[in-house]
Amino acid sequence: MFEIVPNLSEGRNPETIAEAVEAVETAGARVLNWSSDELHHRSVLTIVGDATQVLDAAVALAGVALERIDLRAHSGLHPRIGALDVLPFVPLGGASLEEAAVLAHRAGARIWERFGVPSFYYGAAARSAERRPLPAIRSNTGWPPDEGDVARHVSAGAIAIGAREILIAFNIELGTAELSLARAIARAIRERDGGLRSLRAIALPRGNDRVQVSLNVTDYAATPLYRVVELVRELAAGRGVELLGCELIGCLPVAAVESAAAYYLGVSKL
Repeated sequence: MFEIVPNLSEGRNPETIAEAVEAVETAGARVLNWSSDELHHRSVLTIVGDATQVLDAAVALAGVALERIDLRAHSGLHPRIGALDVLPFVPLGGASLEEAAVLAHRAGARIWERFGVPSFYYGAAARSAERRPLPAIRSNTGWPPDEGDVARHVSAGAIAIGAREILIAFNIELGTAELSLARAIARAIRERDGGLRSLRAIALPRGNDRVQVSLNVTDYAATPLYRVVELVRELAAGRGVELLGCELIGCLPVAAVESAAAYYLGVSKL
């Protein structure tokens, strides 16, 4: 079994997401969860299946994104390089990360051959060490793609296709309009700037009265969710700002829920 967690640059048109879900199910894979955000203008789907099913689903989603999403008319808070922006393959059960990387490469090749949309490989699918971090793919706009002979498709951009272990995506909202505060907190806590191991963080505005610290936890055992939340709460409180709440994007392992319950409720077993 494998999981794919495609991020589509569409969070406002429910018809596009419905078409994406239908394409996945037609391919034989199963959609466990999907969520959309209008301000981010982004949707995240959690999909499972065997190797053939998730590969077919990934290619089908690239077709839906190409047909329905035009980046030339796109605006949203979340950074993006493509209509189908991110496409990670995640091993489940007895599957291996190496097998997930093979699927990532097969998906990129098929998408380029069928739709002419280029791809960059990251994570365990990366073909060079410098391309392993997803943020590096986003920031190095002059890099040639790993799959395809054009830097970007005119309307669909490019896809970051990766292989990785399970990741938890969630957001923390703070009761302030001061984006610089959220940026300072993101820098303080993320791994690349000397913060918590396995944590990625960026800051995004959410309106006139709140900002968001958007987080990816790539190793939830090393960096439990409660530790992240309480650190952000402490840093915000030091500036007189209240933590308003948290938002989960997609799914998370039961073990991550259990560790949070143990910390906040004293519950040792669910």
